Order: sequence, then C-alpha cells, then structure tokens
Amino acid sequence: MSSTNRIPLAERMRPKTFEDFVGQKHIVGENSLLYRAIKFGTLGSCIFYGPPGTGKTTLANIIATYLKANYFKLNAVTNGVNDAKNIIERARSDKALLGIDTFLILDECHRWNKAQSDCVLEAIEDGSIFFIGTTTENPYTSMTRAIVSRCRIFEFKSLSFEDIKSAMNKALLDKENGLGNINVKIDDNALNYLCSACGGDLRNALNSLELAVMTSKVDKSQNVHIDLNTAMQSTDRKALSMDENMYYDFLSAFCKSLRGCDVEGALYYSQRLIKAGCDPMIIARRLVAHSSEDVGMADSNALLLSTSAMYAVEKMGLPEGLIPLTHAIIYVCEAEKSNSVIKALNMAENDAINFTDNNIPNHLKNHPSTNNDGHGKYKYPHDYGGYVKQQYMPDSLKDRVYYYPSKNGKEKNLIRKKFRGEK
Repeated sequence: MSSTNRIPLAERMRPKTFEDFVGQKHIVGENSLLYRAIKFGTLGSCIFYGPPGTGKTTLANIIATYLKANYFKLNAVTNGVNDAKNIIERARSDKALLGIDTFLILDECHRWNKAQSDCVLEAIEDGSIFFIGTTTENPYTSMTRAIVSRCRIFEFKSLSFEDIKSAMNKALLDKENGLGNINVKIDDNALNYLCSACGGDLRNALNSLELAVMTSKVDKSQNVHIDLNTAMQSTDRKALSMDENMYYDFLSAFCKSLRGCDVEGALYYSQRLIKAGCDPMIIARRLVAHSSEDVGMADSNALLLSTSAMYAVEKMGLPEGLIPLTHAIIYVCEAEKSNSVIKALNMAENDAINFTDNNIPNHLKNHPSTNNDGHGKYKYPHDYGGYVKQQYMPDSLKDRVYYYPSKNGKEKNLIRKKFRGEK
C-alpha cells in the first residue's frame, strides 16, 4: 500500500476549491456575507462552529488559498502560546517585507483558555494575522468574549443526505484520490444507509465507506461488493428499520403524546424509534423543546429535568442514559401544560420583523444626556424595592403584550409585575 493510500479517504477527498466544497450554501452561496467578504477582500477574522465533518477546517483552508495568503494550522489541544507567537512574528515580517497576508487557522479553538487567547488579540486587531477558529462548540458560551467580539461568527449545519450522497459518489469514481481504481459495486440501500447513518458528518460517511471497501474480499470478477449488512458493520450505528415516512410519523406521535399528557404513548413511541435505530439525542432534543413549548411557565422544572436528561444521554450513552430520559418523559407528560411561551415568542418575532424602525426610549439608551430629552431619567428598579413601572418598549409598541399567563399549574398564581402599577 502506498503512503498516499495510508491517508484516510476523507482527508484525500478534502475539497480544495469553492467549486468542490460540499453544502453550507447559507454560508458560501453567491449572495452570502462570507462570499461577498471574500470577493471584496474584507473577510477579516472569523469563527466557524458546527457539528463535526461539516467542512469548517476545509473551508478555512480554501479561503486562505483563494486569497493567496500564507496560512498556518494549529490545534488548540496540542499547540500553545509559543507556537502562535512564532507564527505572528513571521506574519508581521511577511506583511512588512512582502505584503503577504497570513491566516492562522486554529482547530478546536474553544479549548484555548483566556491567557492563550489573549496572545493573538493584538495581532488580530492590528491586522498582523487573520484568525479563523473552528470548533464544534458554541463560541458565545465556550470561548473568551474578547476573541468572539473581534470575529465574525458563521454557524455550520449538518450536511443533507443529498450532499453526503453526492460526495460519496464522487469518491467512488475519483481515481486519483478516491476509490475509482477499485471496482466497487455498492447496493443502493447500502449507499443510502451510509449516507443517512453518518448523521450529516461527511468525514464519518467517507471513512465508513473506505472501511467497508478495504475489508471486503474481491470476487472472481475483480469486484468489491458492498451490501447493506457490510455497510452496517462499517458504522457504529444501527440502520433504521423503518422508512422515512414511518420515522416522521413515529416522531410526530411521540411529540403529540407529550403534549396530550399520555405517558404510555410517549414512552412507547420513543422506544419504537430508539429500537429502530433512531439517535436517542433526537428524542432528548425534542423533549427539551416541548418542555418550553407545551409545559412552559406552568412548570419550569420540566425544562430543567429535560435538559438534564439530554446531558445524561449524551454523556452516559445507552442503556443507562435511557433511565433519566424516561424520567424526564414521564415528568413532561404529567406536568401541567401551557403554550404561553411559544405564543409570546411568535408575537415578539413577528413584531421584530414588522416594526424595525422604532426608536429605543431615551431613558434606556447607553449615552445619557443633560438635555431635557428623556436621557438620564432611567429608574433603577432596585432603588424602588426591585420593581418600578416605566416604559421599555418603543412608542409604537408601548401597549403591546406578548406574554399572557395561563391558568394552569404554577402559572395561574403569576401576577405580572408589569400590570401591578407604579410602586
């Protein structure tokens, strides 16, 4: 086996141009902010975050190449301050002597602590380097605020089935970097399974395909045949034993059972989905959403228990994670119900879209004035015992009410401070 072939298929097939890049049209489409910024050379520093195998590091490499810049890759797990300082020193020299920009691409950037992050702040601010961080974690909660505030944030989504399948077919035909020199005969259901079982992670899909091909025997016709059983053995996920329509029907039935307070239905449909190969995290995420959508303020403990169950499923796995998941499902079903939260969200969202020219009341602004224009008249609620009535909404929306407490559960005892009058 050549040294090239020892490189994983996913790495060999890594796109090198925008034309070959897979998915993320909301980020790299022709009308996107990123595309326009690259075209006009105004990209600046940015952070790419999203699930693994969605193209974050690949796109960072493509951008640096497209802009004809130097680029250096570090990993926050293995590289530290000294590595970054050496790159910054060289970047300043190249910019001064040759006029060449430098990109510092930092994988797993959320793992750098504040002291490590601070070492690149000055270089980012003065333009010595352009920083591109890639991470699977939400940077707003996992990274230092100073770095995040100096970067544009782009969220990557899991790749679609069609995107994965297109990349897989390309790998099967590519004779230079892919599997094109091997006569692979893969059944449609096997290929479809690999494309769906990867969970939107192209790297996972390509490496599973490579494993299936490299561990299969060549038949008398010099073909490597990949059937569904082989594909299943090449991944760590069970195939869904239901078609797409059945899957969404069962998921719908689970959600409606939660809303309808039917414990038995919710437990049955959740287990049918899990036993059929559905990722339990999908069940857990739906449970969290419905804790606010259907239970909401009637019993806020439902949200706490559901998020705890989701964390348990993620960290404990199966079968132990199913115990807290079942606990939370039962609680959400039996809890008093209120949809006041989702109704308030929808109304606020609608106004945010349709009322975009409103002015913030002067006393809420961040630049007080001595003029008699309302500036500096903000009433500090703690000086009034914790609450004081004053206008917060713009004039055109000052009488708008989004949140109406229901008469269910703990919410029935809630008397909104907003309507208690001046204290």
